[in-house]
Amino acid sequence: MDLWIFVTLAAAFFQTLRFILQKHLSAAALSAAGATFARFVYSAPLVALGVAAYLWIGDTALPAISARFWPYAIAGGVSQILATVCVVMLFKSRNFAVGITFKKTEVIQTVLVGLVVLGEGVSPLGFGAILVGLIGVLVLSVTPDTAVSWRNLGNRAVALGLTSGLFFAISGVTYRGATLEIASDDPLLRAGVALAIVTAMQTCAMAVWLGWREPGEVARVLRVWRIAGLVGVTSMLGSLGWFTAFTLQNAAYVNALGQVELVFSILATVFVFREKISSREMLGISFLAVSILALVMVA
Repeated sequence: MDLWIFVTLAAAFFQTLRFILQKHLSAAALSAAGATFARFVYSAPLVALGVAAYLWIGDTALPAISARFWPYAIAGGVSQILATVCVVMLFKSRNFAVGITFKKTEVIQTVLVGLVVLGEGVSPLGFGAILVGLIGVLVLSVTPDTAVSWRNLGNRAVALGLTSGLFFAISGVTYRGATLEIASDDPLLRAGVALAIVTAMQTCAMAVWLGWREPGEVARVLRVWRIAGLVGVTSMLGSLGWFTAFTLQNAAYVNALGQVELVFSILATVFVFREKISSREMLGISFLAVSILALVMVA
C-alpha cells in the first residue's frame, strides 16, 4: 500500500473520531466555539513536541520558511476555525452523518471557487457531477417529515453545512500552499512544521476571542480535559495525516479516497449516537458521495 493511501485513510478515521468527541462536548458542556478551541489548545503543544522530537532524533535543522508561507498559513488557520465552528453548530440541527456529508461539499466547492476566482472551467462531466451533488444537497436540506423544495436550501442547516464546506475548501488550498513554502524534501517534516505553526496561531487567536466574547469558556474547556484532550490528540493525528497526504499525492486523489469519511460517519451515527438515518437522508448522502467521487475523478 502506498504511503499516501495509508495516511489518508488514517486521517479520515481520526477526523471522524475528533468530530464524534466534539459533538459530545458541544452537546454536554461547551459552546460551538469552545468545542472548536478544544481541538487546538490540546493539539498545539503535542504537535510542537512531536516536531522537536523529530528534529532531534533525525539530527535535522529546522527548515527555512519563505515569507509567502505566512499569508497561506493565516488564511488556512482562520478558515479552518470558521469551518469547524459551523460543523459543530450543524451537529445540533441534524444527525452526525448528515453533518459530515454537508462538510464534504468542500470538494465540490473547491471547483466552484476555482471557476470564480481563477477562471478555471470544468468539463461537461464535471458539470454533471456538480448537478448530482446539488440534488443531494436538496434532498439533505430538509428533515424526513418535510416535503423537498428548493426553498429549503435556505434553511439554517444547509447554510451552516455549505459554509463549512466553503471554509474547509479554502483552508485545504491554502494549507497546501503553505507546505510548499517550507524548504524541505521531507513531506512529514514539512507537514509537521506547518501544522505546529498554524495550531499555535489558532490557539492564541481563539483564546483571545473566547476571553472577549465568551468569558469563562476557556476555563470550561480546561475542566473537561479528559474528553477535550482526546479531541486534541485525534485532531493532531488527523491533521498530520491530511498535511502529509497532500505533500505526497495530487489533491484530487487524496480527496477521492478521503470520502471514506462518509462511511465512518454513518457507522458513528448508527452505533455511537444511536441516531436513525432516514431513507431520504441515505438517498441524499448517496447522491452527494457519487457527485464528489465523480468530480475528483474527472477534475
